[in-house]
Amino acid sequence: MGERTYLVEGVSCTGKTSVATELERRGRHVVHGDRRLAYQGDPLTGEPLPGARHEHHVWDVALVRELVADRSRPLTFFCGGSRNFPAFVDLFDDVFVLEVDAATLVERLDRRPADEWGARPEERDLVLRLHRTAEDVPRSGVGIDATRPLTEVVDDILRRVGHTPGRRT
Repeated sequence: MGERTYLVEGVSCTGKTSVATELERRGRHVVHGDRRLAYQGDPLTGEPLPGARHEHHVWDVALVRELVADRSRPLTFFCGGSRNFPAFVDLFDDVFVLEVDAATLVERLDRRPADEWGARPEERDLVLRLHRTAEDVPRSGVGIDATRPLTEVVDDILRRVGHTPGRRT
């Protein structure tokens, strides 16, 4: 997918999908992990599991490896969250973790449509706990202040990977 590959992670409501969409708008190559790679499975074995539980939201590790191995593009950004990231995080040139303060997170959760994950009270409680503990995101990632306007967040990420924010690659 790219000569250099990057993972954009963060707890729910930090802006992973918005960052992915803005990167695409700017002509960057993006893999929407939650759309293309995700399924319900055991985070350790990858075995598919029934139902829909947050802790079983995993990415297909074989497919991640296959996509990372394709070096036909200069840059590829994988955006989304998975509970099995330790199985593939080392494949990326760098990891960016979108971070927001608790007040911003609550404000974003309040704006979530009723049919989106994180809108129900039990999901909201889980998101807030995961925000406090950071147990759901790579600890070795580069923190990105995602409370800023989306264009500034994406500009920051592009600068950190050595690309001029406005230049298409």
